[in-house]
Amino acid sequence: MPNPDIVPSHPSDPGVTQLLIACRGGDPAALDRLYPVVYERLQQIAHAHLRGAPAGHTLSTTALVHEAYVKLVDAERIEWQDRAHFLALSSRAMRHILIDYARRHSAAKRGGDLRRVALDAEQVAVTERAETLVVLDEALSRLAGFNARMAEVVEHRFFGGLTEEETARMLGVTDRTVRRDWIKARGWLQQELEREVAS
Repeated sequence: MPNPDIVPSHPSDPGVTQLLIACRGGDPAALDRLYPVVYERLQQIAHAHLRGAPAGHTLSTTALVHEAYVKLVDAERIEWQDRAHFLALSSRAMRHILIDYARRHSAAKRGGDLRRVALDAEQVAVTERAETLVVLDEALSRLAGFNARMAEVVEHRFFGGLTEEETARMLGVTDRTVRRDWIKARGWLQQELEREVAS
């Protein structure tokens, strides 16, 4: 019999969705009940993010999950939709925590410790240096400035680890649109990052 505390791989898990609906309805205990249900998946997302964290960082996977969860709990009325929405916002919170950390602790000059970035959703490997993490965040912000949807696709696929189908549902577009945006966004970001490495 499957463990009810483990998040099923299916994106429309009714337990998570029902708890999120309860959160949206103002149930203050719903997020507390949600935590053990999504904990394992949040750990996976945090682990992927920490592969790109600064070398010698002091954040553990557990600490990153906890800090992101606290940020979500303290956030003003989020209109939770479903499991994919929750995981996407959790991933975004983790990314912001790590970017803030990288900006505070990066002493190297711009470009000094940059390395190539593999923008691959199946094997997320950003870098071991804070500076590249900051540069990637800045490039993503520039991408959002002229194509917000492509930037969101990167957020969900690269940082959140969502599937094409989950990302499409989050953005209200087709799987084909997500695939096309993902290819374009990866190419554009790769060029931006390579230009930074070369400069």
